[in-house]
Amino acid sequence: MRTLFLIMAVLVGVNSSAQWTKQQEDKIQNILSQMSIEQKAGQMTQINLDVICVGEIYKLQEPHRIDPEKLKMAIEQYHVGSILNCGGHAYPIAQWHEIITGIHQASLEYQQKHSYESKFVPVLYGIDAIHGANYIMGGTLFPQQLGQAATFNPSLVKEAARITAYETRAAGIPWNFSPVLDVGRVPTWSRFFETYGEDPYLCSVLGKACINGYQGMFGKDNNGEIDEYHVAACMKHFLGYSGARTGKDRTPAYLSDIQLKEIYRPSFQAAIDEGALTVMINSGEINGIPVHANPKILIELLRKEMGFEGMAVTDWEDVIKLVNIHHVAENLKDAVALAVNAGIDMCMVPNDYNFTTLLIELVKEGRVSEARLDESVHRILKLKMQLDLFDNPVPFLKNGYADKMSAAFQQTAIATAEESITLLENRKDQAGSLPWKNGVNVCVVGNAANQLIYQNGAWSRTWQGTDTIWNDPTRLTTVQAIQKANSGKTVCALTQWSEANAKKAKKLAKGSDVILVCLGEKPSTEKPGDIDDLNWGKSERQTIKWALSTGKPVVLVLFENRPRLVNDWADQCAAVIMAYQPGEWGNMALANILFGKTNPSGKLPFTYPRYNQTLLTYDHKHSEELDPNFGNKAFNPQWPFGYGLSYSDLIYQNIETQEVQNANGTRSWNVSVEVKNNGDQNAKEAVLVYKHDRVASVTPHVKKLIDFDKKEVLAHATTKYSFVIDQEDLKFVGANGELILEPGIWDIYIGNLSTTIEIKP
Repeated sequence: MRTLFLIMAVLVGVNSSAQWTKQQEDKIQNILSQMSIEQKAGQMTQINLDVICVGEIYKLQEPHRIDPEKLKMAIEQYHVGSILNCGGHAYPIAQWHEIITGIHQASLEYQQKHSYESKFVPVLYGIDAIHGANYIMGGTLFPQQLGQAATFNPSLVKEAARITAYETRAAGIPWNFSPVLDVGRVPTWSRFFETYGEDPYLCSVLGKACINGYQGMFGKDNNGEIDEYHVAACMKHFLGYSGARTGKDRTPAYLSDIQLKEIYRPSFQAAIDEGALTVMINSGEINGIPVHANPKILIELLRKEMGFEGMAVTDWEDVIKLVNIHHVAENLKDAVALAVNAGIDMCMVPNDYNFTTLLIELVKEGRVSEARLDESVHRILKLKMQLDLFDNPVPFLKNGYADKMSAAFQQTAIATAEESITLLENRKDQAGSLPWKNGVNVCVVGNAANQLIYQNGAWSRTWQGTDTIWNDPTRLTTVQAIQKANSGKTVCALTQWSEANAKKAKKLAKGSDVILVCLGEKPSTEKPGDIDDLNWGKSERQTIKWALSTGKPVVLVLFENRPRLVNDWADQCAAVIMAYQPGEWGNMALANILFGKTNPSGKLPFTYPRYNQTLLTYDHKHSEELDPNFGNKAFNPQWPFGYGLSYSDLIYQNIETQEVQNANGTRSWNVSVEVKNNGDQNAKEAVLVYKHDRVASVTPHVKKLIDFDKKEVLAHATTKYSFVIDQEDLKFVGANGELILEPGIWDIYIGNLSTTIEIKP
């Protein structure tokens, strides 16, 4: 009762102002002026929850609970400004309430006695809610970002983010380390599935939608406050993290100015323009300099050139890694000086207080100025005020968040998964092709046939997502979803390859009409997800070969966090489906697709490679297409970017272009196209618009995505899509590193159609 009383006391007089006011700024300045160096250094410190819980770090006592003495030390001795994440696994929402109220209670009690005139500076809690409220038991899980990208539907991405924010805030957590705005250019990279794919424009559009969903009406205004149903977004990982030369996590990237500005910067610039409040810094290095120690990137580029005014946080142990991984600092003290002077605001330490004590020493020695601390602490305090944490640190005490984990939220997860699932092959003239009729006898095999971890992926109840005990037993596996949807006989066999299991499976498969092979990559992320090539493992290869050897029609479903090679089998299957990692509601979506209840509409947000050695993206250069005979045949992916089939026969027709002279002297072009549905089933179709500059001062790409739109096309009807191409859309990064517009002729590609536009000298 004491906790509730103290916390509720803070809730009196909640500031509902929608705009940043002089009063709010004065409050921050007043707090800042009363802070000691020790308190400022504490505000810049972020520790892991393990540090304040009963037990040892990474070996906490179950059930996890706060150790009052450890918490007291964090608050009173080190003045910690932020705490993050979970103790290794998801918690029930009531447990989160206990943790969050306990932290604010300790902070409030101390500061009422000893601290600032305001009496309360809240602790900021952050979490990795990557594809839904994944660290809350029962929280709604959506497809991973890569699957969401396959929807080509910003409204679905926004709604998934809104729901994630709602459930995260219902647990008492106001800050989410999401979205990932890295561009997935190298499919071997372990965090490929966390991206919105390989295209900068697609990443920009969907990143903006996600941020808007997280932050709500806050929108593009860096002032004002975020309400109790939304969270602060954190764009990550700035900049070039996914561009590692080796394709391995946290390894060096060597990127030209053109690459940085053309490929890796746009998604972050779009997010900044949308009002993203925080940013997490790239753990790796670019051109020999760790990003955490590079003021040219963190100050000159991020702050001055791109206009970011929010708070910058490090990634896990990345200041320490300046010493033991990057070797640009002789000791931790030097590393702290490098990172703070380079522009970081908050350090994800995360397991001790060395950063805090060393930063205090550095200020007293004059190696870091107190003015530099003031910059960062001002940003931190402003963020806490924008989140209304000063007046309303635990809104769940007065708001029950009745919609959390609701059936409506689950339906959104199913709808998102349905629009993500991508039909890659469907040989309609063969037995077993899709959609199936109800009553078909199905034999389901493969490692992902009856195991949720392959559907959920990493960041699902645990970091790597492999511990099955934290899965919700009420959620359906693929086998269970098909059994529920189908009146025919559905059996499960050969989930783990062995000769003995294969013999048993052969008997089970005898009475089946079709074999559904579900191959899943073991969930992983970050360094544990590093791989040497894109081939499937031996067991998975043996499983698909066995299925094909039975003589039964085979449908292959891929539960992947990145594309794994299927060149040896794809043309032997009646159908191939890319399901990505659709989340724990994704198998219901898959069943709806298989039985034709839903018409597939997903499209690949990346280029699916045919071979390990040819990992070109769709927007490659002309010289990369040359084969040994100097013909343009070398680019030969398994399936191209933007590819995805429908059960309907969709025909693109009647492309039209009209030039418009704008009042400001610029030009634009209205481009339209029609999509005709010759099928008996309604369809959704994402129409993608590409540009190609025929001649340019910097070698042009074969094509670049500049717009897209997704609409429903009714059966036996035609839908018109309209786009506006501005001069700005035709700019590219020139040799001087600046965006330029040159006269010339541009090809505009839409489906199998094309038109041209011209900019005259």
